[in-house]
Amino acid sequence: MNVLWLQSAGCGGCTMSLLCAEGPGVFDLLKGAGISFLWHPALSQETGSEVRRILADVESGALPLDVLCVEGSILTGPKGTGKFQMLSGTGRSMLDWVLSLAPRANHVVAVGTCATYGGVTSAGGNPAGAIGVQYDGHQPGGALPARFRSKSGLPVVNVAGCPTHPDWVTETLLLLAAGELAETDLDALARPLFYAENLVHHACPKNEFYEYKASAEELSQMGCMMEHLGCVGTQASGDCNIRGWNGGGSCTRAGYPCINCTAPEFEEPNHPFTQTPKFAGIPIGLPSDMPKAWFMALASLSKAATPKRLAENAVADRVKVVPSIKSGKQ
Repeated sequence: MNVLWLQSAGCGGCTMSLLCAEGPGVFDLLKGAGISFLWHPALSQETGSEVRRILADVESGALPLDVLCVEGSILTGPKGTGKFQMLSGTGRSMLDWVLSLAPRANHVVAVGTCATYGGVTSAGGNPAGAIGVQYDGHQPGGALPARFRSKSGLPVVNVAGCPTHPDWVTETLLLLAAGELAETDLDALARPLFYAENLVHHACPKNEFYEYKASAEELSQMGCMMEHLGCVGTQASGDCNIRGWNGGGSCTRAGYPCINCTAPEFEEPNHPFTQTPKFAGIPIGLPSDMPKAWFMALASLSKAATPKRLAENAVADRVKVVPSIKSGKQ
């Protein structure tokens, strides 16, 4: 299976994350599965006329294209022309290339939240007209129309994340190579269910604090960050705390709140990322599948039952009170 990878408007962070794949590394993993890059702007040796020849051969159909991967948002400005971002040396916009190559691919994969929904490059006034490959924020229909389907019959596969976990990218490619990724394996936002069916909250090391609503008040403290510090891990799709990053890390494991970077429009939450918006002192961002009244009743009971160990450790930057040793007598 061959892959043509285009880097559009973004920071290149998803490629940097991909290179952090471990056990095996990304090159050994893909090679072992029979997956190769026709071209990747940061990883391939071809340049200049060699790249133009590859693009021309794919566009003409002389070179079959199995997977078109797009990293970064698609710029549509000015006035829908896409000329704010030209693919160097071709005289054509990235928008034009994506519109031309996507129908020729067996599969199209948007890598990262910029490519999936617009992401950080679409924030603010968005003067460049940044959009996703098949979504514009939450709305279906981006550079490609909502009805678009690749030659395999799939919509654009949205491997969202800012950046993506390297395993999310490689696992998606492996599933496509094996013919094991169907539309029923994608969620309502076209994200692969193998990671999107989990919440960042799952396996978070702060879950004991969450259960008793023992909350951190400042960054670097050990307590749950939902009540005061903007964490939305109970609403965010991702298995970040289950599979871990780069040997086992994650945002919440490092003491920073989850900002729901796999979701459309996460980049503009309308409040600082590290502050929890509240109404009458009650956090607005409650778990997505729990009624507010139930949560508040549970929270009141939990706070009343908070062990002294958790209450003190929650507002400390290290363990101050260790678990008590249970008596041998029952």
